[in-house]
Amino acid sequence: MRYFFVLVAALFLSSTLVAQVHVNLNINLDSQPIWGPAGYDYVEYYYLPDIEVYYYVPQHRYYYYDRGRWRYSSYLPSRYRNFDFYNSYKVVVNEREPYLKHNMYKEKYSSYKGRHDQQPIRDSRDSKYFVNKNHPEHKNWVKQQKHDQGKDKDQNNNRDKNKKNKK
Repeated sequence: MRYFFVLVAALFLSSTLVAQVHVNLNINLDSQPIWGPAGYDYVEYYYLPDIEVYYYVPQHRYYYYDRGRWRYSSYLPSRYRNFDFYNSYKVVVNEREPYLKHNMYKEKYSSYKGRHDQQPIRDSRDSKYFVNKNHPEHKNWVKQQKHDQGKDKDQNNNRDKNKKNKK
């Protein structure tokens, strides 16, 4: 019977640990560019159908086809200089190296070319995006976090004093 309880406790603790790791791995709001579409907690790639380019969020790289092969860079080539990221459609692709299946994505999302109906993270008022250092509300959010942490410290200190006084 004792082994049964140990087994149950071990399973419970391991599932809790896995859940915490899972949550931490599946959120990258602070890494997403503010021109990305609102509504996604985790993104690996954006596919930009208007220019047939992929953006890899974790490494902030663009993947584009040039002279018969896929290349990557932190910046887009000059031919895309006037591209408007904020008003173009972005398709979220959470798959490794989607550019290697470009023909499939091109065909699947060709109807999204020219669409301008996504709200970018920059314009979102959802506070979960304020963690992104490039969001216009980030500085206010940081101030609020510091203020709230100071309040929590003060409340904890007051509780400790009250406990001591009651003894």
